[in-house]
Amino acid sequence: MTKKIKYSIIGALSVIFVTIICIFAFSSCGTNSVIKLASQNATNYNMSLVYNDDTKSLYGNSDIDYINRSQDNLEQVLFHLYPNAFREDAKYKPVSSILHTQAYINGESYGDITIKSVKVNNKEVSHSIGGQDNDILIVPLSNQLYPNSRVNIQIEYDITIPNVKHRFGYTDNAVNLGNFYPIACVYENNAFDTSPYSYNGDPFYSDISNYNVTFTCDSDFVVASSGNLKSKDTKDGKTTYNYSALAIRDFAMSLSKKFNLLETKCDGISIKYYYHSDEQPQESLETAYKAVETFNDLFGKYPYSTLSVVETSFVHGGMEFPNIVFISDDLTSYEEYTNVIVHEIAHQWWYGVVGDNQNKDGYIDEGLAEYSCILFYENNPEYEITRTSIIGNDLQSYLLFTEVYGDLFENFDTSMDRLLTEYTTEPEYTYMAYVKSVLMFDNLRQLIGDKDFKQGIKNFYNDNQMQFATKDTLIIAFEQASNMPLKSFFDSWIDGKIVIASN
Repeated sequence: MTKKIKYSIIGALSVIFVTIICIFAFSSCGTNSVIKLASQNATNYNMSLVYNDDTKSLYGNSDIDYINRSQDNLEQVLFHLYPNAFREDAKYKPVSSILHTQAYINGESYGDITIKSVKVNNKEVSHSIGGQDNDILIVPLSNQLYPNSRVNIQIEYDITIPNVKHRFGYTDNAVNLGNFYPIACVYENNAFDTSPYSYNGDPFYSDISNYNVTFTCDSDFVVASSGNLKSKDTKDGKTTYNYSALAIRDFAMSLSKKFNLLETKCDGISIKYYYHSDEQPQESLETAYKAVETFNDLFGKYPYSTLSVVETSFVHGGMEFPNIVFISDDLTSYEEYTNVIVHEIAHQWWYGVVGDNQNKDGYIDEGLAEYSCILFYENNPEYEITRTSIIGNDLQSYLLFTEVYGDLFENFDTSMDRLLTEYTTEPEYTYMAYVKSVLMFDNLRQLIGDKDFKQGIKNFYNDNQMQFATKDTLIIAFEQASNMPLKSFFDSWIDGKIVIASN
């Protein structure tokens, strides 16, 4: 995200049958070897969605071919219910008090997800809702699920969409459907990660999965989506779209009656730009093209065949999802708008292909996405933005922020690997995950040199594709490139021990 600164046998047979259907459904996608390999050991989501514009609601039915990728036997499977963060009595609010009025331009509005039924291997089960904020669906299994085994889980649900300028919400300009459906919690360290929503950063952590999505809405909507459009059928004023995607971390959409569309291709990748008020749409599409071209060359090729850039209503600068990014129509300058396009496209590499636990390691994907902008401008001098100016502004901004916060808080924490809910304010998270992280990567570049720094980024991308990266894998990538011990360097920055001063 970009912040605005200057956030039984019958059961076994049914699983086999569903798996076969999923393989057939997904096999038609154009893929490369990285995607094919990752998709073979992934959960499959088959989702049927119907949007009702009159009630601003969504009916959903998810048929999930879930695989146990852990080494433990599972007795239950847990799912995040992110829309419940938007309900009236939510403990962890989706918008900070600072941005509340800007986000809810028509006053308070609420949304949620109601689970209607849950079936395991075609038998209805007594599910429950838990978690720290009634945001976790708990699905009991009738039999233990062994490692590398699969189970079929069917979830029927209704979603109420709030009137809010957010990744999940509607406005007069568009309907954003990000993080809206039940998605399996990551299982690691002998437990499911059930971290709650947070208005700080991007509180999402999800495994690579395959998606086959059918979406129906009024025909006067233009729909932008993750994945590849496989078919489109219009009848009686309704249009049904079918999308398919292999090996992505989650699935998102945005729809509007106002969208215009421009398209181009870069290295065989279809780039689509959906916009409604941008007065320089061709230039925006050109920026998206150059970003993909530049990052393909610097980091390694984007493995998917499509990427959509969407101008939509969003309280922050932008938001990344696999194959699709949201760019806020509230941005105050075109230079800022352009920068957000570059930043969010960089997230396709950092978060999309190379994942991380955004609940605690946001400095990895946000820091790299921000620093990717610097590399973009260095390789595209026509934008007349320099590394020196960006680093200089970030340094002065960070020093001013820490001076003010140091006066306000006696034990001001400058560590970068805290849980999102542990940050005192939204600006605090922003300065640690974005600004300080950029300063860290630039300091690393000065330490090991341009050549080894750029090789380290390539190593990090190539070695962690379709995986979850951590501080340790980040260190390894740059140590291999530079032949230098770098653990102390990263520890001092990330733990908050380093003293940053003006040059």
